[in-house]
Amino acid sequence: MKVIGLAGWSGAGKTTLLTRLIPHFHAQGLRVSVIKHAHHQFDVDVPGKDSWRHREAGAAEVLVASSKRWALMHELRGAAEPRLPELLDKLSAVDLVVVEGFKREPHRKIEVHRAANGKPLLFPDDAGIAGIATDVAIDTRLPTVHLDDIEGAAALMLRAAMPVEEAVARSAATR
Repeated sequence: MKVIGLAGWSGAGKTTLLTRLIPHFHAQGLRVSVIKHAHHQFDVDVPGKDSWRHREAGAAEVLVASSKRWALMHELRGAAEPRLPELLDKLSAVDLVVVEGFKREPHRKIEVHRAANGKPLLFPDDAGIAGIATDVAIDTRLPTVHLDDIEGAAALMLRAAMPVEEAVARSAATR
């Protein structure tokens, strides 16, 4: 199992790029999972539904299952936010895990940069950035691809992806 991150400012197009890459990887026969970091309180549950009521009542975890999917919701209840290695450990084995967010973790990342966003590049200050997907020319030695070049972006991500064990070891070394 390998891991690669997508990093960039909000509005740069990380999610849009990823939703175009996943079908491309799937067509290549690769199984892909995603870990998405949210910077704010979020809810995947519907207020008023049974599972929501169970969590609101104080359940530590609620697992919802059907013939189509299952989902496990874990309430932190004041505990520290889990770091990337803990989350990677919870995933089933796949070929590639794409991490959207977790900029402070030391795994390899592809920076997603959109000029119209008006934000500075991350790569000069993040040694984990191994390439850039962008809509403008950038003066760098890092490999770059255009945001619309899905085949090129996919190849860049696969070349830069690292074994999960290496990502976990890097994270442990930064604690």
